[in-house]
Amino acid sequence: MNMEKENQAKAYKAAIFDLDGTLLDTLTDLWAATNHVLQQFGYPARSLDEVRCFVGNGAARLIELALPQGRENRQFNAVLDYFKTYYAQNCQGETRPYDGILPMLAVLREQGLQLAVVSNKPHAAVVALNESFFGSCIPVAIGEREGIRRKPAPDSVFQALRELGRRTEEAVYIGDSDVDICTAANAGMDCISVSWGFRSADFLRRHGASCIVDSPAALQRLLLNAK
Repeated sequence: MNMEKENQAKAYKAAIFDLDGTLLDTLTDLWAATNHVLQQFGYPARSLDEVRCFVGNGAARLIELALPQGRENRQFNAVLDYFKTYYAQNCQGETRPYDGILPMLAVLREQGLQLAVVSNKPHAAVVALNESFFGSCIPVAIGEREGIRRKPAPDSVFQALRELGRRTEEAVYIGDSDVDICTAANAGMDCISVSWGFRSADFLRRHGASCIVDSPAALQRLLLNAK
């Protein structure tokens, strides 16, 4: 773990989490849905590692990267629409919280931290996954929808803060990718990066991470020490 001294003294009142690769391991379901849709339209399948690199910027970016010719492909919109429908119906087959996430969230709630989720998934999918896996433990869940630009724009983070009734300086943003690092910077918030998700610790350092934790237990200790 790497933490700047000035962040250690912060007394956070809220923690805002990315979803995919941070709280939930969604990669297998995203991979399966991507390949199902590609094959339905007659395109070659993608490897798990390819899809791992494609995710993090929303469904449109995932399909753009997975589809030959990307947005220039005349079937792009049809493939994207099909993907959104199919994934919404098949997003929980293999998806699970990472080991240690549920106990960590329970302790954070017990200690009085307010929790929220923000994601580049479509809003309906974010709400459904949050309700299925976290229930009332995370009362605020926000995805991409009309009027809320996807990350790294800070819109979803600001909406979460409004719903929590907190200011940016009272909260910390937690995610697993370069998109999350940029999101926190654009929101003017402290950022904690996690290395168990879709991007490695080395990747995160190269993209400006100043604080990296390698387990939910380490994240819990950091948040409660900072509280």
